[in-house]
Amino acid sequence: MVKVDELFKSRTFGSLLGVLSLAIAASSCAYSQNRTEAQAVAPTPPPLLMGAAWYPEQWPESRWDTDLGLMQKAHLHMVRLGEYTWSRIEPVEGQYDFDWLERAIDDAGKHGIFVVIGTPSQTPPAWLTEKYPETLRVLEDGQRVGRGERANFNFADPKYRELVRGIDEQLAKHFGHNPYVIAWQIDNEYSFPSYDENTRKQFQDWLKKKYGSLDALNRRLVMAYWGQTFTNWDQIPIPDAHGNPGLMLRWKEFVSDTWRSYQKNQIDAIHEYADPRQGITTNMMGWFDGYDHYVVARDLNFASWDDPLGHWANPFNPVKNAATNDLTRGFKDQDFWVMETTAGSNMAKGQMRAGIWQDIGHGANTTSYWQWRDSLNGQEQNHKGVLVGVDGTPTPVYEEIAQVAREYEKAGPAIEGTTIQSQVAILQSYKSRWTINWQRENRNYNPIDELMSYYKPLHELGNSIDIVSPQDDLSRYKLVVAPGLNVMPQAVADRLMRYVEQGGNLVLGQRSGMKDGDNSRWQERQPGPLTKILGGRVEQYFALIHSVPVSGDWGSNESQLFAERLQVVAPDVKVLMRYDKSNGWLDGSPAAITRKVGRGTITYIGIWMDDAGMKQAAQWMLNMSRVEPDLLPVPEGVEVERRTGLAKTIFLIENFSTSQQTIPLAQSMTDVIAGRSVRSVTLPVYGVAILAEKTEGVRSRPK
Repeated sequence: MVKVDELFKSRTFGSLLGVLSLAIAASSCAYSQNRTEAQAVAPTPPPLLMGAAWYPEQWPESRWDTDLGLMQKAHLHMVRLGEYTWSRIEPVEGQYDFDWLERAIDDAGKHGIFVVIGTPSQTPPAWLTEKYPETLRVLEDGQRVGRGERANFNFADPKYRELVRGIDEQLAKHFGHNPYVIAWQIDNEYSFPSYDENTRKQFQDWLKKKYGSLDALNRRLVMAYWGQTFTNWDQIPIPDAHGNPGLMLRWKEFVSDTWRSYQKNQIDAIHEYADPRQGITTNMMGWFDGYDHYVVARDLNFASWDDPLGHWANPFNPVKNAATNDLTRGFKDQDFWVMETTAGSNMAKGQMRAGIWQDIGHGANTTSYWQWRDSLNGQEQNHKGVLVGVDGTPTPVYEEIAQVAREYEKAGPAIEGTTIQSQVAILQSYKSRWTINWQRENRNYNPIDELMSYYKPLHELGNSIDIVSPQDDLSRYKLVVAPGLNVMPQAVADRLMRYVEQGGNLVLGQRSGMKDGDNSRWQERQPGPLTKILGGRVEQYFALIHSVPVSGDWGSNESQLFAERLQVVAPDVKVLMRYDKSNGWLDGSPAAITRKVGRGTITYIGIWMDDAGMKQAAQWMLNMSRVEPDLLPVPEGVEVERRTGLAKTIFLIENFSTSQQTIPLAQSMTDVIAGRSVRSVTLPVYGVAILAEKTEGVRSRPK
């Protein structure tokens, strides 16, 4: 029999699907002592879940059954609730009211709808912050955040953590064995640290534990610069945007560790009383870099993120959306959930459906909308509900979401047990992103854009891509690309050297290998500890006012924003691109070089070319690495994804172009939605196809 905790660690856990059918029956037996038989026996959740955020506390209880009936009619399988209910479930310190929440969860279950409980720690009640003002976070200017805002708490405050643990324990005691509760979401969108004196003291203690002595800290962070040397631990500040770069990096690492311990405090409270089948996650925010997501994700059963899709401030971009899903999948190296996505009011009809299926194609097993119904008041009252307006009647997008939910039920069995397997990985480092953003040199130099300049052509050339941490296992990839790996501790460099020597193909992008683990410059030129195996180095770098011309194996192009002049040191290094005549310093110098090392290769690209140039470079990387495309060939503007499992391969296709597209197939496949065999698919604008191809002996790779 498969153990529940082993399934939690598997790459396909994201949907909780492998364990729920086994565990619900057992938990239901215990639960039935206090519930009717009809309430206690919950059905098995489908392989793909469609859900929405539901806030029953905002509406009369007489309305609940109507809302849940509309959800059931739309084939919703899950609701998330509870994350803003602390003032309702503990109106006075130590006095609890769970009856209404119990009724809401049971009512959802009667309609065949499962529940994710959000812990209410993001919005402490008024009595709490009034009695314990130290629990409110402090801004950088020293002012405390007021009551009434969300995320107004101090994530490092011991008293707040004590109170949070208390309410979580009470929730877990009441709902930890409820058959309809399938998961917990810790807090909501971790965001702001606190700059109070107690947090500063914790930061100082964190540094003391890391460095052992002030002499070591002063030496490794080069605090002698500008006479910043510390003679007492109490002198160490929380650095601002103009602080010592090493201390700034340590602060961000401390913030990441503190969010992790804040989260772990809640996880432990739930684990003490809840059934292990109830997975635990938190909803992260894509490319947000307020903390290191790899660190915070370690204690979660699965990762989740909030996909804005058609948010007014962030128009939908299919390639960027694909990459953000791949980023989230890399937090735990397994399938994930989309815990929130928007109502799509700024998207064309059908575009939202295509975007949702793209999420599934990149490894999501659940999509949940924010929110079910428009709010009557509150700071987000005009945010728009997904399915129901303020009057309680369905909105125009109701049927589009219902259509996708029905399609989930039809396609779920085919997709169940599948995940993404890639031959290509892109390394993403929060430390490197932070350090580049602090010292961009060129104000338009965005490290996410740099990563996307590699992701986009590699993806368009027909490849699934993993976006992973430099700490991840790289041995399974034929090609590893590291754009802007600015911070390269010796341990990471050693891992990359082993990868190359054992047959891997490593491509370093601009600004890689400049800093060590303390955010100090390596005494070697870039790429620092990899200079020797590269057989070359960066002689000088330039933040560009005007683009400079380059030419070579990848044709003629220009380097934008930034240019690195390379020098060849070893005789077996091949120059791929050179600078043409420009500023005199760059003229004729190498701009991209490569070398065979052991059974593999290492390449350094010191230029940032336009889309055409990067596509030629990407094709060269794939050819050099012997990477064959694993995706179906599709026209421009059409997205395709591939999920594989035991003896099956699923292709998902979405047409984001501006016209109807026909995709011929090399062999017959099953159109999962239509239920028939096809040799081609014709998709209207925003059309979607899910195709099944039977393959023998394909297994999800282990972590």
